[in-house]
Amino acid sequence: MISLYPYHFLYLVLTSTVFASKLAIRTRKQPFISTLSNILPIYLFMPDTKTDQSQDRLSYSKKVWIAGGILALLVILLLLFKTLFSIFLLALAGALFAIYFHGCASFFKKYLHIPSGWSLALSIVTNIILLVAFFWFVGARLQQQVAALTDTLPQTIDNAKAYLQKTTVGSKVLHYLNSSGDSQKTMSIAKSFFSSSFGILSDVYIILLLGMFFIASPFTYKKGIVHLLPPKAKDKGADLLDEIHKILKNWIKGQLFGFVFIAVLTALGLWAIGMPLILTLALIAGLLNFIPNFGPIIALIPAGLIGLMQGTTTAILVLCLYTLIQVVQSAVTQPLIQQKMVSIPPALIIFGQVAMGLLGGFWGVLLATPVIAIIMTVVNKLYVEEQSHHKYEFKKGNS
Repeated sequence: MISLYPYHFLYLVLTSTVFASKLAIRTRKQPFISTLSNILPIYLFMPDTKTDQSQDRLSYSKKVWIAGGILALLVILLLLFKTLFSIFLLALAGALFAIYFHGCASFFKKYLHIPSGWSLALSIVTNIILLVAFFWFVGARLQQQVAALTDTLPQTIDNAKAYLQKTTVGSKVLHYLNSSGDSQKTMSIAKSFFSSSFGILSDVYIILLLGMFFIASPFTYKKGIVHLLPPKAKDKGADLLDEIHKILKNWIKGQLFGFVFIAVLTALGLWAIGMPLILTLALIAGLLNFIPNFGPIIALIPAGLIGLMQGTTTAILVLCLYTLIQVVQSAVTQPLIQQKMVSIPPALIIFGQVAMGLLGGFWGVLLATPVIAIIMTVVNKLYVEEQSHHKYEFKKGNS
């Protein structure tokens, strides 16, 4: 793929447009020019000419310059979208952060019958207490296990390579990876997938800062978005924002349930096998459950390598355990999550993760599912529901 700077690309587009204008003037392609004039009827101030031929040529040039302006505007919009996409993802993460706290506040308000302000304050205080208590009782042990995992993982990888060298198939695989440049390409793709916008600490700070503002006054930003809409679309826009809020809230519920489910089952299974670093591996499996399709595979890598240090049998048991947990999750928790939110086809999720990973890095992969859910909700409300019924209409529960 040829890599061009944006300005060079824009210059190339404009140059191609001028060449097309000269070609159109010589060949007199009337339908193409008339179509462009119908798409965007912009009239430029041009001096009067004496002959019909000069007027015709000015008309051709003017309309082709309009086409060049359209192409240049599209290029600028695409570059602007790619630049601001990472910031949009951080804003979405901050919105999810605020939706979580407001969801907890709604729970306290419903069952404790207290005002909204007090329920929000209780939600924030309760989550802070739970976080502090977790690190107070488990933090030291978790830090030790993370340090042990960091120290043993390089040696574990070397041991895995030595073990593969002893087998015929394993030695051929290692030789192929070392001789070809596929491993370097894979590492570069992985770095682009899991890169952050401004650095992980800066991204987290921005998310927390935006989340605090969204928690303090969410209706201010909702009203601001609604005010930007035309008068006839304000009511429909407000209903659409409420529907998106509901979808994201239910997605958070499903992910939290999946996190607890995966972490507990992983911890119990690793304890039964006799694996070390149970707490760290269970938390990794639970947190990576937020990334569909790719998260469980990434969580299996450190567990499988540590199991290989204990023996081949232990590594096979770990692989079977993680596979069994994913099967149980697909049969138990996934249907519950799909009942609470938009049912997204798995192929669409994978496509969204790959596309958003290339555009937004780590945050793109992590937030691909809620972004797809938002897009599907907008398309469903503004386009699908406006159409008449047909025989291919998707009903709730159909796959």
